[in-house]
Amino acid sequence: MEGRNTSKLHEIKETASDAVEIMRQLGTPGVQDSLNKVKETATVVNEIIQNLKTPEIIKNIENFRLISENMNEVSTKMENTMERLRDTGVIEESTELIKSAKNQINSFGVGEDNINGQDLREVSLATKEMLVSLKDLMVELQVTVASSTRSGTICNVKETIYEVSDIYKTTITQAN
Repeated sequence: MEGRNTSKLHEIKETASDAVEIMRQLGTPGVQDSLNKVKETATVVNEIIQNLKTPEIIKNIENFRLISENMNEVSTKMENTMERLRDTGVIEESTELIKSAKNQINSFGVGEDNINGQDLREVSLATKEMLVSLKDLMVELQVTVASSTRSGTICNVKETIYEVSDIYKTTITQAN
């Protein structure tokens, strides 16, 4: 029995010695700095947790959840739409139409009398220049009409037309 007590005393002595060593280590500046950093980190984490509990953040998190759900729904709908398009053959028909159009455009340049790519560019540029000229003409006409309205020229022209019309009517009735 005495051997057992001695081993128990020895274990208690070692445990106390280990505890003293741990206490000594806890007092060193390096461990104190580490513990202070842990304490600061815990404080920051606690503040973050408290901030995450605010109504604004809760609403934002809910909005993110709703956005995520909506994105999942949109993704599913897009997949379903693509599947339906494949099932109806629209994609294949469109692909064939594009290939056909490309072949037609490429065939313009074959032979002496056919239209080539340069001709198409020239027609496109000429059409664009014509549209720009028409636009400029419309702007110029608008400016002219606005200027004529302000100066009374249109009224004078209108009166002249009425007078010429009256003279014409008078001349025709006298001639009969």
